[in-house]
Amino acid sequence: MRLRHVFTNFLRGENVKKALGSWSGMRKYLEQEMLADCLHGRVRYSCTSYVGMDGCRVFEIYVDGELLKRFSWETVNTYFIENGYKKKDTSVGIEAYWNDFWILMDTVPIQARSEYTDNEFCEALEKYRNQSIQDSINSENPLERMFGVLDRRVGKMTLANANKMLDNQPKWLVPLYRLRLDSEKM
Repeated sequence: MRLRHVFTNFLRGENVKKALGSWSGMRKYLEQEMLADCLHGRVRYSCTSYVGMDGCRVFEIYVDGELLKRFSWETVNTYFIENGYKKKDTSVGIEAYWNDFWILMDTVPIQARSEYTDNEFCEALEKYRNQSIQDSINSENPLERMFGVLDRRVGKMTLANANKMLDNQPKWLVPLYRLRLDSEKM
């Protein structure tokens, strides 16, 4: 299991670089180039790297200055504990805390969770950038839909259809749909 952790961290660094390039460039792309005009200045993305986290990052999305969603390994592991997928280990140490994390990542699909890792954020961002906006907005992956609903290329007809699908969206994603719909006065 330790070897998998080291190998995954190595690959993650490559995936992040491939998906993002420079964070400042990607942030400009997301907040200025691809964001719907009605959302400019309201939606902000953040990326933080911490020393000693083996290349892990924490991505965040803010709406009107308020944190809406955080994407990190920590949020996913906490989700697994709080939702009964694993018991909180009272042992001291990092290995005990992360026990069963990889098994759960392999068995609990992204569509069944409401928390996501930084790597899942990067993978969804890369897919969003390389597929049609219709594929993003209709994706099974909620992160791809997140990028899609904020995209300037989504027209009013697509938004009207998205409005009908609000009940099928994860609870955390509904505020972004509502933000877009309200900003478009729909």
